[in-house]
Amino acid sequence: MTLSPARVPATGVRRLTTTLYGYAFLDDLVLLYPVYALLFADTGLPLWQISSLFALWSVTAVVLEVPSGAWADTVSRRRLLWIGPLLTAVGFTLWVSVPSYGAFAVGFILWGAGGALGSGALEALVYDELERLGSAERYARVMGRTRAARLLATVVAMGLAGPVLALGGYEAVGAASVLACLLAAVTATRLPEHRVPAEKGSTRWAATLRAGAAEARGDRAVRGALLLVPAVAAVWGALDEYVSLLIRDLGVADETVPYLVLLVWAIVTVGSLFAGSAERLGTRGLAALIAGAALALTVGAGARTPAGIVLVGLAFAGFQLAEVLADVRLQHRIDDARRATLTSVASLGTELVTVAVFGVYTLLGASLAHSTVFVILSVPYLVTALVLGRAGGARNESPGDRPRTQ
Repeated sequence: MTLSPARVPATGVRRLTTTLYGYAFLDDLVLLYPVYALLFADTGLPLWQISSLFALWSVTAVVLEVPSGAWADTVSRRRLLWIGPLLTAVGFTLWVSVPSYGAFAVGFILWGAGGALGSGALEALVYDELERLGSAERYARVMGRTRAARLLATVVAMGLAGPVLALGGYEAVGAASVLACLLAAVTATRLPEHRVPAEKGSTRWAATLRAGAAEARGDRAVRGALLLVPAVAAVWGALDEYVSLLIRDLGVADETVPYLVLLVWAIVTVGSLFAGSAERLGTRGLAALIAGAALALTVGAGARTPAGIVLVGLAFAGFQLAEVLADVRLQHRIDDARRATLTSVASLGTELVTVAVFGVYTLLGASLAHSTVFVILSVPYLVTALVLGRAGGARNESPGDRPRTQ
């Protein structure tokens, strides 16, 4: 039987998305994530050593982010996507087999390297495959569902970590995490990739990196899209680390905290599913979404009640949607040959701003309540919304908001 031309793209998109969602879910199904700080403390590490491990993780991501993106534009992106989980699996194995500061440090370096290999490569592979199938307009919907799959995996990991830890200790939690990484690597090998890599060694890699930097400097639309990603993603990406502390300050019982944290992430997960519909908002609509999320964060955190946590969840869902839409705007503006490179540049900006937000939070939190710090850190979003809204009104929507035609 011969498939019709319309049926072939539909089949290709289905194969891509099914594999992609499975990969995203398995890649974030890390049972160690909710308990690794406990593992470090139970091994006898003091707080400064634990903090230094987190810093090492961030530094690894910052150092490797852009170089790995340029690499993904010169070699097979699918290959990088299955190598990454294998590196993470080795790191987790070290954590539970020889728990020590050195093993934890090596594990974080491997985890950071694995994440850097996938950052930029995944978005570029998905966009190029959708574009090949004539379905680039589905990118926002697909990536929103990918985020939802990752968030769902995080929620599942949180729910499973406690029982698995009780049954088999850190070894069982580690084994489950390693298994998920291995399954993610296997799944990544099934991702379709029709792009022919230009594997010409370090010269090609360096040329791609230089070309990406030149495009970012010379194209105002690309530069604006690159700046929007960290402006939207960084602050809430840092604040989510403090949600449990915000909730505990409400005076609820400690055993209630995890349930309210799960409520927040359940709302964010559901919100991710609306990315496809939200893409129709346009520039001023995106500005309104960011402003509305900022106001929800201000009211929710400032209320200092369990009911206010629902608003915090809605705010995070809004920021998550805005983050996906910012990525969509970037993908529509950049050249295919440098897609992973420039996506990694945006991710690098997010990492750097996130680290800065951690520093600001530490300074403010030394004398202010967590709820007050959350309210203060909603202000940058209001500024971003104002700037974006004025820019959208001045140009009455940008053609770069839509997929480029080849």
